[in-house]
Amino acid sequence: MAVLEKADGAQALDRALTLLRLIGARSKHGLRLTEIVAQSGLTKPTVHRMLRALERNGFVEQNPATRLYHLGPEAFVLGVLATERFGIHRAAAGGLTRLSAASQDTVFLSVRRDGHSVCLERQEGSFPIRTHVLLAGDRHPLGVGAGSLAILSALDDADVEAVLAQNAAELAASYPTFSAELLRDSVAETRAQGFAFNPGLLLAGSWAVGVAVLDSAGSCLGALSISAIESRLGEDRRTELAALLKDEAQRLSQRLARPEPLAAGIEPARPPLRMRK
Repeated sequence: MAVLEKADGAQALDRALTLLRLIGARSKHGLRLTEIVAQSGLTKPTVHRMLRALERNGFVEQNPATRLYHLGPEAFVLGVLATERFGIHRAAAGGLTRLSAASQDTVFLSVRRDGHSVCLERQEGSFPIRTHVLLAGDRHPLGVGAGSLAILSALDDADVEAVLAQNAAELAASYPTFSAELLRDSVAETRAQGFAFNPGLLLAGSWAVGVAVLDSAGSCLGALSISAIESRLGEDRRTELAALLKDEAQRLSQRLARPEPLAAGIEPARPPLRMRK
């Protein structure tokens, strides 16, 4: 009986955390109960019961006027407490601002979470046409998207194969364009050219380049990427943006190795790049 109770408790926790991730990925705009049910694959009574428990503990809250669910204050507290451990988010702030100003396109910071990449931050540039393929909190299997591919490509071959095996079922079910063979070829191409490139494979018309952020030992800490519409990512401009990303990735790596400069003044913004195809 005790074993059964333990299994049921673990399952309930897994389900609650699944709901928390779903709401977290769309917390700014909120999710309806029907959307949470559809995206989680759980029954409505189960979702309702889990949400009540998360609400009681302050991890989610429902707007009484719109009936939309958002992250609650306790989720914010945990996020603040985690900031010191995952300092890349804070350390990258200045670099993301410089990249979005120079490129005028959308810039992302992503980190690895087991076999997936998670978008921690998104900054919009001034160009009026934007892509919305990735939002803060979104997660995809490693290799899906430019930043995610940059992270995958920074792993050694054995780890790449382990990730592909781990994600095989999810890729087949939800990302059929991203076969293991395509990802292996993409990893090889990324390593050869020094940056990752996604020619609209995740969302048609939304192209992106990305580079990994490495520590002094060569281990991957995360990735920086820039996304734009197809017409803004011709071959020449890809190379220029990749150079900007590499420069900021190096700065970020140095800041994380020596965290004391984080309190220093803000570095000057880069001038916008001229548009090249």
